[in-house]
Amino acid sequence: MLRTDLTEALKTAMKSRDLRAVSTVRLILAALKDRDIAARPKGVTDGIGEDEIVEMLHKMVRQRRESIELYEKGGRLELAQQEQEEIGVIERFLPKQMSEAEMGEAVTAAIGETGATTIKDMGKIMGLLKQRFAGRMDFGKAGQLVKQKLGT
Repeated sequence: MLRTDLTEALKTAMKSRDLRAVSTVRLILAALKDRDIAARPKGVTDGIGEDEIVEMLHKMVRQRRESIELYEKGGRLELAQQEQEEIGVIERFLPKQMSEAEMGEAVTAAIGETGATTIKDMGKIMGLLKQRFAGRMDFGKAGQLVKQKLGT
């Protein structure tokens, strides 16, 4: 489904002459093709799955956020703006992220399910959260919430 969305978005962006969207979607498609090729020796002949595509998109967003930080420190605001626009295009294809409140509820539920009482149980909790909310949860923030709730 994401593959089709990306292809359609490229066509739409080309028709509307949205140069930023065209270049960004082409970057996404190129990265996707690279991942597909890399997966072939592992026996995956029909391309990587949706979960891996979402993971790839999240990685692309993280890379751009890091670039923005560096560009702003270097006084290159026009490049930072370009990266921000690319993030906007990439985020169109990502699932809706959980709010802080939803994340807190999910963390509380995971702690209850795993019976976690100390920070040593954090791995179990994070594993459960990653299994259930991959692509929709910021696990950096979730880790902080787990630490707060477990009292460290």
